[in-house]
Amino acid sequence: MKLINRYLSQEIISSIMLIMIALLAMFSFFDLIQELENVGKGTYGISKVMLFVLLSIPGHVYEVVPVAVLVGTMYALSQLARHSELIILRVSGISLASLTFSLLRIGLIFALVTFIVGELVTPYSEKTAQRLRIQATDSVVAQDFRSGLWVKDGNSFVNVEDVLPDASLLNIHIYEFDPEFHLRTISTAKSGRFEDQQWSLKEVSQINFEHEKVVSNFFPEARWQSLIRPELLNVLLVVPEKMSAWNLYSYIHHLSANKQKTSRHEVALWAKMVYPIACLVMVVLALPFGFVQQRSGGASAKIFSGIMLGISYQVLNRVFVHLGLLNDWSALLSAVVPTLIYLIAGLMMLFWVERS
Repeated sequence: MKLINRYLSQEIISSIMLIMIALLAMFSFFDLIQELENVGKGTYGISKVMLFVLLSIPGHVYEVVPVAVLVGTMYALSQLARHSELIILRVSGISLASLTFSLLRIGLIFALVTFIVGELVTPYSEKTAQRLRIQATDSVVAQDFRSGLWVKDGNSFVNVEDVLPDASLLNIHIYEFDPEFHLRTISTAKSGRFEDQQWSLKEVSQINFEHEKVVSNFFPEARWQSLIRPELLNVLLVVPEKMSAWNLYSYIHHLSANKQKTSRHEVALWAKMVYPIACLVMVVLALPFGFVQQRSGGASAKIFSGIMLGISYQVLNRVFVHLGLLNDWSALLSAVVPTLIYLIAGLMMLFWVERS
C-alpha cells in the first residue's frame, strides 16, 4: 500500500502543480495587463510593475490552491482511469475508502500550504505590493470618504485626511468628547508618526471648550496616546480576505471595543479558518470523476468540469459572504455553508460510485 500511495501522490501532486502554475501564469498576465495602464504615473515604471505582479503571486496562490487541487486531482484520476489503473487497484482489493484516505493525505498537504501562505506570506506581500504602487503613483492611501479616514477611539472621533504607505498620518483632526458626549476639545495636527508606543504629532493647534469660554493653544510638538496602531491601518492596504487571522482578530477587537460593526471582518476571519479545509473537500469531490471517466467522456471534459466546479465554489463563497452581511447571518454559518455543500455533494457521489 505504501508503494501505491507513493505512486498516487507523485501522479496527483505533479498534476496539481502543473494546473497551479498555469492558473498563476494566467492571473499574473491579467495583473500585468491591468497595471500597464498606470505606467508613467509618477515613478511607476515597467520594473516596478513587474515587481508588483511578482508580489501579487502569493495572494493568487492562496486563491487558486483549492481549484488547482480539484482540477489536478480530476485530471490525474482520469489519466489513471484511461489506462485502467483504477480498475486494477479496485480489483486488487483496495477499497474506495482506502483510496479516499490516500488522497486526503495529499489534500492535507495542500491545506497546510494554503494556511501557511494565507497567514505568513500573503498579508506581507500584499501590503508590500500596495505600498509599492501607492508610493510610485499617488503617494497616499486612498480613503472611502472625501474627508479621509474616520476612526472611533474611546470617547474621541479621529479624522485623518491622508495616510501614507509607511503608516504616518497627515492632517489629523481629533474631536474629544466627555462621557456625556459633549464636545470638549478639538485638536488639529499637521502630521503624526508612531514612536515609542504613542503618536508624535507636529504643529498641533488645540481648542478647549470650557464652561463659558473657549481657549486656543498651539504646540510645536505633542504626544498622543491612542488605541490606534499602525498595524490597524493595514486594513487600508489589504482587503480583509487577505489579512492574517491574527490581524483580523486584533482589528475585530478594536472595533468591538469602540462599539463598531465587525460583521465583515468576522466573516473574513472564519473564512480564513475554513478555506484550507476546501482542499480536502475538493479531493473528495474529484475522486468520483475518476470512475465516471471509465464509462464516458474524455480528460478534457473532466478538466472543464473541474474548472466549472472550482469557479462555482468561489462564486458561492462570495455570494454567501454578501448574503451573510446583508441578512446579518452568523459569521461561522456564512463561511462554512459553501464548503459543507460541496462536501455533501462529494460524499453523495462517492456513495453512488460505491453502489454502482
